[in-house]
Amino acid sequence: MERKADSKSPHPTKEEALVLWFDEVGITDIPLVGGKNASLGEMIQKLTPLGVNVPTGFATTAYAYRYFIEQAGLQQKLRQLFSDLDVEDLGNLRQHGQQARALILNTPFPPELELVITRSYLKLCDRYNSSPDICNYLPETEQEEFKRCTSYTDVAVRSSATAEDLPDASFAGQQETYLNVNGVTEVLNSCHKCFASLFTDRAISYRTLRGFDHFEVALSVGVQKMVRSDLASSGVMFSIDTETGFKNAALVTAAYGLGENVVQGAVNPDEYFVFKPTLEQGYKPILAKRLGSKEIKMIYDVSGGKLTKNVPVSESERQKYAIADDEILALTKWAIIIENHYSEVRGVDTPMDIEWAKDGLTGELFIVQARPETVQSQKSGTILRNYKLQGTSDVLIEGRAVGEMIGQGQARVILNVHQIQEFQAGEVLVTNKTDPDWEPIMKQASAIITNQGGRTCHAAIIAREMGIPAIVGCGKATGVLATGQQVTVSCAEGEAGRVYSGLVPFEIQETELENLPRTRTQIMMNVGNPEEAFSLAAIPCDGVGLARLEFIIANGIKTHPLALLHFEELQDEVVKHEIAELTALYDYKPDFFVDKLAQGVGTIAAAFYPKPVVVRMSDFKSNEYANLLGGEQFEPKEENPMIGWRGASRYYDEKYREAYGLECQALKRVRDAMGLTNVIPMIPFCRTPAEGRKVLAEMAKHGLKRGENDLQVYVMCEIPNNVILADQYSEIFDGFSIGSNDLTQLTLGLDRDSALVAHLFDERNEGVKEMVQQVITKAKAKGRKVGICGQAPSDYPEFARFLVELGIDSLSLNPDSLLKTLLLVAKTESVGADTSS
Repeated sequence: MERKADSKSPHPTKEEALVLWFDEVGITDIPLVGGKNASLGEMIQKLTPLGVNVPTGFATTAYAYRYFIEQAGLQQKLRQLFSDLDVEDLGNLRQHGQQARALILNTPFPPELELVITRSYLKLCDRYNSSPDICNYLPETEQEEFKRCTSYTDVAVRSSATAEDLPDASFAGQQETYLNVNGVTEVLNSCHKCFASLFTDRAISYRTLRGFDHFEVALSVGVQKMVRSDLASSGVMFSIDTETGFKNAALVTAAYGLGENVVQGAVNPDEYFVFKPTLEQGYKPILAKRLGSKEIKMIYDVSGGKLTKNVPVSESERQKYAIADDEILALTKWAIIIENHYSEVRGVDTPMDIEWAKDGLTGELFIVQARPETVQSQKSGTILRNYKLQGTSDVLIEGRAVGEMIGQGQARVILNVHQIQEFQAGEVLVTNKTDPDWEPIMKQASAIITNQGGRTCHAAIIAREMGIPAIVGCGKATGVLATGQQVTVSCAEGEAGRVYSGLVPFEIQETELENLPRTRTQIMMNVGNPEEAFSLAAIPCDGVGLARLEFIIANGIKTHPLALLHFEELQDEVVKHEIAELTALYDYKPDFFVDKLAQGVGTIAAAFYPKPVVVRMSDFKSNEYANLLGGEQFEPKEENPMIGWRGASRYYDEKYREAYGLECQALKRVRDAMGLTNVIPMIPFCRTPAEGRKVLAEMAKHGLKRGENDLQVYVMCEIPNNVILADQYSEIFDGFSIGSNDLTQLTLGLDRDSALVAHLFDERNEGVKEMVQQVITKAKAKGRKVGICGQAPSDYPEFARFLVELGIDSLSLNPDSLLKTLLLVAKTESVGADTSS
């Protein structure tokens, strides 16, 4: 008989050998009760004292499964059955799976196993004050203890294999789970079906392909008190970003009802990102919140004779987030506790994949499952691989990108799992959603596209594990795409995955990250799109020298800030309707601007934390502002917007200062509420020192006071006057960032947007270089930081050498040229050092 090594009883009873309570087992007991149950026991024992709520229960042991198999002589019959198994032949696999499961289900449990499961379930009922009259189930000598009982406790009955939830193989979803199981008969039946599910088609295939012996693996069954999330919400969270492997952000997903829909991808859930380091410091760093469609929810089936059913979610509920901000933060704190504990136990960083549920009766949150994340945590960090489209085509449909890769091939639309034999290796699988029954063909796909699901659904998890791109939650992919159609599936353009018509050329760039040189000159990055920030953070650099607000405003907010501040005064009813739809979650519409801008900036700041992130305040020209929703009503018509009402001149102007106040509020939230004090605001196009003072005074009105809470403020150097009066600007600002594009334009007196004079535009012009040299000299004399964020160092190696030789503090470069320029800078510094010596 198998038994815990530290058992108090050296001679366990049959009951002790067949069943153990969760609080009797821990993570070292995977051979005894499987990965899932061992993890539940570990958390109940070690993490409940730290405030993590985990519903209790019991587990049948691996010995119980083997006892059942041996008593009935099933192993020899199963071995004979599998003697001609071929998992690559789907018909053969299906036939053998059906026969194996039937063999187990048609074999009764030994009476002693049935009795011990019954007794344990009734003790669980008693623990929750809802035990039944059990006269029909237990011997008369044991009935007295339970006579006060009146009703059964509903439980989840979950399979837990002994080869499961390992750091390098999840086995997730290979065996069955049954929810809302109520009563002795149903518990016994569900346990029996769990035993049989060790031989689902997908489990047989998975074990065979992974090299696990079918008869070395045993199955434990966990019987756990149900959390009434059918009356509230549930979801999945990862203590790591599932796409990029960025370790400092947790991803929480949430939908209404029982969690099975989120796990299986039957719904598009809400998604929330939280920054872990400053959360641990006591801040509230929710970096992003994205509303999912949440069209259905799984609830108890009270009258239909089934255990659960799906019902529609009302439109009003769909337009709300499934959980509150405090609950998002509470769950993330638990994720950190769980991750830290398992990392300590394993002696290596162990990001976690965690299922949670909220009880609709009590309002309490619970962790119902936790396992090691098995994809990003296994990747090597020494090679950076980037996929990049080399052409373009019509976009057929979009969804959530999974995998940061590109795949292509002939589409195969399959609506039913019974049609999977039609799939051909190398095709693009297009379907409504997947579950583990689809895995035999998923591993053969060049890409996967689904109508439903979020970034933690089954299709997403398996695609990552298989190393193929997937686009989930497309809505109507099976209607838009057709079998035989050639498509390119791009997940390499941020969070939006795009399906292009035809086979669009692409390249894969690989960069070795080991043994890169360190340079005196800081090598920083230009970043505009928050959706790319976590992946860009994998490129070694010294922070962000230019984070542009324009991308966030144009693509995420889409609306002119004054149109939000004066929504009721908008004259264009069509525009007013569009803005109303965008801001449906907000009673006070300017909060939409502040929220989205804070989340975008916060995501970039978090990606590179604690390195500096220089955020340039908005630098749209009036014609660009006019293109935002509602913008035309508030913007002037200028002959030359490039040198018109832009940058600093806007911020303190009566016609715009309240809009600038929203930007200041967003940055204050990032620094003060999220704790991301590595953010450094930067003022563009500041024509005079007097303007600089006015802008700083405007910022201070909104809580951004230079010097408080270590706040630095930089200024762009892009106007000749910034160079001429650099000494005066140094008294006002903490640093300079040279904008070489505008500085070149204004030094040479040309419009860089005009094709007629474009041939004269050259940052290497002697006059421009003289300007650059002067500002570097003056800034350093005043003890001010000076860097450059223009394109010139990326385009011209000789210009980069010129800057380094002048002793510039930092170069901020576009991501695609950063590593190349880093090597050039290192070589230049090395030559300079040799010369000086």
